[in-house]
Amino acid sequence: MISRLLKSVFGSRNDRLLKQYRQTVARINTLESEITALSDEALQAKTPEFRQRLAQGESLNDLLPEAFAVVREGSRRVLQMRHFDVQLIGGMVLHYGKIAEMRTGEGKTLMATLAAYLNALSGKGVHVVTVNDYLAARDAEWMGRLYRFLGLSVGVILTNMPQADKQAAYAADITYGTNNEFGFDYLRDNMAASAEERFQRGLNFAIVDEVDSILIDEARTPLIISGQAEDNVEIYVRVDVLAPQLTRQADENAPGDYHVDEKNHQILLSESGHEHAEQLLEQAGLLPAGGSLYDPANITLIHHLYAALRAHNLFHRDQHYVVQNGEVVIVDEFTGRLMAGRRWSDGLHQAVEAKEGVTIQKENQTLASITFQNYFRMYEKLSGMTGTADTEAFEFQSIYGLETVIVPPNRPTIRSDLMDKVFLTAQEKYTAVIADIRDCHERGQPVLVGTTSIETSELLSGLLEKVKLPHRVLNAKQHAHEAEIVAQAGRPGMITIATNMAGRGTDIVLGGNVEKPIELVRMDESLDAASREQRIAELRSAWQPVHQQVIASGGLHIIGTERHESRRVDNQLRGRSGRQGDPGSSRFYLSLEDPLLRIFASDRVAAIMNKFKLPEGEAIEHSWVTRAIENAQRKVEARNFDMRKQILEYDDVANDQRKVIYQQRAELLESADISDTISAMRDSVLLDLVNLHLPPDSMEEQWDVAGLEKALAAEFQLHLPVGQWMEQDKQLDPTGLFRRIADAAHEQYQTKVEQVSAELMHGYERIVMLQSLDQHWREHLAALDHLRQGI
Repeated sequence: MISRLLKSVFGSRNDRLLKQYRQTVARINTLESEITALSDEALQAKTPEFRQRLAQGESLNDLLPEAFAVVREGSRRVLQMRHFDVQLIGGMVLHYGKIAEMRTGEGKTLMATLAAYLNALSGKGVHVVTVNDYLAARDAEWMGRLYRFLGLSVGVILTNMPQADKQAAYAADITYGTNNEFGFDYLRDNMAASAEERFQRGLNFAIVDEVDSILIDEARTPLIISGQAEDNVEIYVRVDVLAPQLTRQADENAPGDYHVDEKNHQILLSESGHEHAEQLLEQAGLLPAGGSLYDPANITLIHHLYAALRAHNLFHRDQHYVVQNGEVVIVDEFTGRLMAGRRWSDGLHQAVEAKEGVTIQKENQTLASITFQNYFRMYEKLSGMTGTADTEAFEFQSIYGLETVIVPPNRPTIRSDLMDKVFLTAQEKYTAVIADIRDCHERGQPVLVGTTSIETSELLSGLLEKVKLPHRVLNAKQHAHEAEIVAQAGRPGMITIATNMAGRGTDIVLGGNVEKPIELVRMDESLDAASREQRIAELRSAWQPVHQQVIASGGLHIIGTERHESRRVDNQLRGRSGRQGDPGSSRFYLSLEDPLLRIFASDRVAAIMNKFKLPEGEAIEHSWVTRAIENAQRKVEARNFDMRKQILEYDDVANDQRKVIYQQRAELLESADISDTISAMRDSVLLDLVNLHLPPDSMEEQWDVAGLEKALAAEFQLHLPVGQWMEQDKQLDPTGLFRRIADAAHEQYQTKVEQVSAELMHGYERIVMLQSLDQHWREHLAALDHLRQGI
């Protein structure tokens, strides 16, 4: 009550921030006439001027109004796009290290140029993080024209790029790339054998595009660089044959060998299942007669059995993975994209390979790993932008310390979000979806159909082919033309089927995208300026009536074929329609057979359905049902948040250790001479050796002088008359003895240095130290992995 009253008087925190930013926007707008009057040369001269003012003590905040005005004018001249006032607000949100939530189509890519330019003036580098290589390359090329015009260098890092090119890209003022590539390069830098092999400078400022996808959806999968471990792959095939012979229980208390817990994505063997599994493993010759799965020696067998059962019951082809060129490739459950090169851990990937009958690759050993949470928290300043962040604002604040600011749209949204239609069966649902698509197609209204899996998109495609409706399918199997198909999805009567966020980052313009052909005309050097302008005018005039036709038909219609686990992903799908004040509509079609409803909401929704006693083919549309479904989604979101938090808490333990190890590595790589470190380590080991044979605070009779002499000869090749020294000098205590031994060791070391030259010796020492550090760190990571699996 009190909080509501305070909010009504003072406004929400979001309102107060926007009010503050609008005052700065007014200052930027007053500078516009002055900046517009500058010549290209004078405008370009502003960059070195800003850098000089920074060097003289001004802060980036002091430069912000002028810098933003310069970027806005540069964009107007180079890109023919002028930043709206709301984009200036968004740019400020990014600069102040917050998350800007802006609706789809509001120009987030252009907005990022403001904060990127301002922060690049410091010379410490800016990373712009995108979800895929296509967007990284597109944005670096597109926005790079503006940065280069203003005198800044731009780089883009791509997968499998030559080392020299990647190092040059990181040295640029602004670097575009994917979250995976930035994260993996950080790990690679900390496995480099020399300082020259490293890519990244310090982690200064990052702008994360589609921040919810990168910092939340992908945060459940840590980045891992692996090497092959010694492993017998034959056992996966032998256990895979046994898995189908075990019986699945209908529920936890029903007869059978194992229960599938779909909520928690786990398999639980029953007591009778354990006994049956032991019989099968005995018959297969994998378990000794009378042996138990609980015996410590058989712990790997139970691990393989559970992996095989999970592969058969929880991981499905064309939903969780696809088989391409004889390899199992993971499909990202949130984006529907193929995650080539990524593998499930704990033997699961090998179990799926055995199930599919493809070549089984050896299990991997972790060489280096980090979560996205801990990687991005290392940046001095972090910011992000997306169309849907507000539902996850608590997680952004609690994990990353990032505040979410909702930036208002440039024009009000008029999209009509219709109520969900819920059917009893999936067949009835798909019949209704096809009827809706046909109706839109006949009226010339473009339709975007969103699916949660490749399997569903192909099923719908087959149904549309049967009724002879032309359409385009966009899923992880067709990566190359993704953006092109999405860009034209707004043409009259166009039917596009897409997995979750396929084509994310590309706007759907009503009437189709005219900017691409216009861009080609602008780049055509065979045309003179007048011909170029005439051709552009012709293209625009041809596009305008098509654009109006689509508006008249109701704009882009979004059809969701089922609700996703996260409300945010549903909102992203809806947000593809109604950009920049365009008309549009959206509706979700659901059935009680959908995984989300079946697992989390079936009882409540089924009770409502039975209450209304609907005939076959009839759907229910009611706020009760929508509320029940949203409650189910909230449950799943909370569970996923807990999973991400658990991964982070586990990684936090390793993170402090990782920082220390990587700091030591960096010091080793950058040091030309580590002989002082070697000397300190040698003294420490010698002191331990002396204390072992001559324990502190012990009687002289307890000293093992002969044993010390032997140990020094065996471990250090030091043949020293320790006993004789003790006889000759009765006052020699263990501390004095240690100093004599250390001096003798140092002399022997110096003799070796003189034999091979100091430069060679120091290089050799550094290599041995790095190898030793890496070896022990790998063993430590393996121990942590085993510990985690055992919990």
